[in-house]
Order: sequence, then structure tokens, then C-alpha cells
Amino acid sequence: MKQSEFKKRRASLMKQIGKGNIAIIASAPHRTRNRDVHYPFRQDSDFYYLTGFNEAESMAVFIPGREQGEYILFCREFDEKKALWEGAHAGLEGATKHYEADDSFPIDDLDDILPGMLENKSKVFYPMGKDSDLDHKLMEWINNIRKQSRSGITAPGELVSLEHILHEMRLFKSAEELKLMRRAAEVSAKAHVRAMKACRPGLYEYQVEAELVHEFVQDGLRAVAYPSIVAGGKNACVLHYTENKDKLNKGDLLLIDAGVECDHYAADITRTFPVSGKFSEPQRLLYQLVLDAQATALAEIKPGNPWNKAHDASVETLTRGLVELGLLKGRVKKLIKDEKYKQFYMHRIGHWLGMDVHDVGDYKIKDEWRLLEPGMVLTVEPGLYVPADCDSVDKQWRGIGIRIEDDVLVTKDGHEILTGGVPKSIDAIEALMTG
Repeated sequence: MKQSEFKKRRASLMKQIGKGNIAIIASAPHRTRNRDVHYPFRQDSDFYYLTGFNEAESMAVFIPGREQGEYILFCREFDEKKALWEGAHAGLEGATKHYEADDSFPIDDLDDILPGMLENKSKVFYPMGKDSDLDHKLMEWINNIRKQSRSGITAPGELVSLEHILHEMRLFKSAEELKLMRRAAEVSAKAHVRAMKACRPGLYEYQVEAELVHEFVQDGLRAVAYPSIVAGGKNACVLHYTENKDKLNKGDLLLIDAGVECDHYAADITRTFPVSGKFSEPQRLLYQLVLDAQATALAEIKPGNPWNKAHDASVETLTRGLVELGLLKGRVKKLIKDEKYKQFYMHRIGHWLGMDVHDVGDYKIKDEWRLLEPGMVLTVEPGLYVPADCDSVDKQWRGIGIRIEDDVLVTKDGHEILTGGVPKSIDAIEALMTG
């Protein structure tokens, strides 16, 4: 992503912070996997959103109206030995030259320099409660400033959650962000198609997962957006099943929920299909019901509609269908009111999508479901899950888990499905798998 995009975001943030105030945000730390081995580094989404800086041990500071420069980056100094062992890093010069910080300082000097920047500021915007070390440091700095009150120096009098501003900004995707999300969606779709083609009875779930990862990496995207769910048969009734260890059996369905990241932006796709390439009649009936529920939900994704309207539409379609198929008994309205459908459909229709797979952004404003607006991206993912031990239904339905999920952009005229590259109709799935 171009640095001009990050610069635009910083300008918007500082305009909302206002002069006389300051904002600070820390990078993600390196996290130890075991002994002296670290997990692959993944930058904090909020920090990256504002800086594009992909290194640990960093702190970004924003001071609107500061004469010496409004954007300050504390980071590691360039270390030739570290570069030899771990690869290139920006250093102080790179922070200003390549990442357009107005000023840069060594992260080791943070305690000496940052308190002076806090002096005489009214408010401090920062991620409150997210980083206990930063919480402690900030209070320590402020208390030390308070001790200088006789010298006419004042300490910030108010701490404000930075996320309130930042997460509202992140909710609306720019053209540059959508390019990355479309790329993530395209590669994720190719991976799902590859998995469908490779699937057959006798394989193990992890072998199908390997097909997904192969496509991700082959296309140059090495970070999964979340642990892949490859759930055969009754495993699909475990919503966040990630063991991916069982053998795939003829006659079962396979549910795959998987997506990749492109430059920190996620895709999130779920498809359910028959291991042997052909749906049985009970599978076909439940699958079509979930597909119909997704269609009714998608019809409600347009500007001006409340977030919850799509979910309510999916609930009505699924409940009505469950009654028609005999899995539920009673009047549809009463069943919905009593939430009887939740024994088979226990999650909501979807979530915001962006730099995090369950992305930031409020779902309600002043206790009212917020209205959809152009630039928002969300998932639409109805499902039905009939546990293998569900004695209240005929045995033909038991052990069937189905979810169908797409990534959807709200446009000025309605919506755009970003993940349409994976077939989801019964005929299209069977044609792909048997062809």
C-alpha cells in the first residue's frame, strides 16, 4: 500500500484528536512460541493502519500542530549484526525516509523523550486496557509530570480511548484497501476450488488443508487470516473445529472455513460440499435451505438497512424451512420468538471484515442497530448444525453441519460479493467435483 494512504489516515486521525492533545500507540511485540523460537510476527492492526510500519519494538506518537513534526516514530536503531541474522530493518533513517515519520527516536530512549511530549497536553488518546505495560508506563509518566506542577508544567487531565476514533475509521474501506481485500478474496476462492477438486473419500482433513495452504503460498500470500476449519461429517457441527485430523468418509459432507491475508487484510470464506461429489437427499434439502437463507440475507445488504435486518431474514427462512422438513414443530413466529431455531442455528449472520477477520466497528449506536453504509465490508454466513446425538430429529438429519459464507461489500446501489469465485449452488458444486 502506498505511503500516501497511511499519511491520509494520520491526517484524519489528528484532525479528530485536535491541537493541544496527543495520541500514542504501540506495535505488537514478538511472542515466544517455545524457548528461543518466536511465532511469526504479525503487526498490531491499529498500529499498521496508521503507520505501515511492520516492526516490533516501536511506538507511534501523534501531536497535532507540533512545530518539529506531528508524527513521531520510536523504533529500533539500525543494527548491522541484527540485519545479518534477521534481515533488514528500517532504523531511524528508514523511519523518516521510507515511512515518512516527521521525526524518529530510538525506542530505548522512550522514557527520556516521550514524557516531555506529554507535558501541557490536555488529553492522551491511546488503546486503554489493551497493553498493561503501556497502561503502567503512561501513568508513571503522567505522575512524574504532576510533580513538576510548581514549575508551571501541567499533566494531561484526561485519558481517552483511541479505538473510538480509529475503529470507526477502519470500518469504512478505501479503494486501496478494497484492492487488497479483493486480492485476498481471489486467492482464497482459488484455494477453496482447489480443495473441492482434490477432495475424495479416504483423505484426511489435514490433507485437504494442505491444498488450501499450497494455493495461498503459491500465490504469494503466506499468512492465513485465521486457523483453517476443515471439518468432515459430524465435525462440522463444532463451529470452530480446527483439529483437522480425521479421515473423510464417503457419504459425508465437508465444511471448509478458510481465508488468507493480503498485506494484513483478510478474506473469510466457508463452503460445504459432499466428500464423494454428490449430495444425498437429506444433505441436499438442508443445504438448499441454508443457500436460500443466504440469498434472503444478501437481499437485505444495502445502504440504509439496519445491520440486523439480514440476520432476521436468515432466521425466518431457516425456521420456516426447518418446520417444513420436520426438524421443528410449531408456528414459525412463535418458534422465532422463543428462539427454538438456536438449537440448529446458534450464531449470527456475520461480522465486519477487514484487517482482522472479526473486524472492528460498532454494531449498534445508542442501542440501535447501525445502518449499513457504502464502504463497509461484512460476511454473510448462515448455517445449520444438527448434532449426531440430536434425538429430537429423524436420524437422516443427524451429524449434518452446513455453513455458506461470502465476503460482501456494501455499495451505493446495494452490495458486491467479493468471494463469488467459489461455486455454491448444488449443481455447480457437483459439476466441479465430478467433472
